[in-house]
Amino acid sequence: MTSVILLAAEKESAEVTDWAARIGWVIGLALFVALVYWLMREGWKWRGTLQGDLPELPSAPETPGEARLTMEGRYHGSTTAGQWLDRIVAHGLGARSRVELTLTDAGLDVVRPGAADFFVPAAALREARLDKGIAGKVLTEGGLLVVTWAHGDKLIDSGFRSDRAAEHGAWVATLNDMINKTEGAR
Repeated sequence: MTSVILLAAEKESAEVTDWAARIGWVIGLALFVALVYWLMREGWKWRGTLQGDLPELPSAPETPGEARLTMEGRYHGSTTAGQWLDRIVAHGLGARSRVELTLTDAGLDVVRPGAADFFVPAAALREARLDKGIAGKVLTEGGLLVVTWAHGDKLIDSGFRSDRAAEHGAWVATLNDMINKTEGAR
């Protein structure tokens, strides 16, 4: 028993004698991580350049009318409609952020602290549904409010998640009712 204790006490890690090699590996790894980050950033900027034909986002009218619904939560991004992995990054639509949504008779006002706000006119709204994912964010079935809207000649899906997910059903019903009335008036 004593010999086992002595053997255990004698085993120590070898002293590091080749500091230059270790420092070189750490610096190399740090440079590799920086390169990957830079390439990701350049890819994001390139995608924004490719989507440069997307018109400027409309801003809210000065008198949008009385709020039908309001919601606080998260904006998870926008994609080309029907293609949940084709993220749109032009005009800041790819940036996730907190969001305050307000639905009025004029349309959907999207206020994003720290990111570009935008407004979706009522005539541009096409559909609202519950879904489980949008570019880079996957939730449980029905955990994401997805609003489809027209901007220029492109249909866009924008994903939102309320702080109180029980609100999603009311949003889908109200938005789709509003869209059906707007289409009937055309």
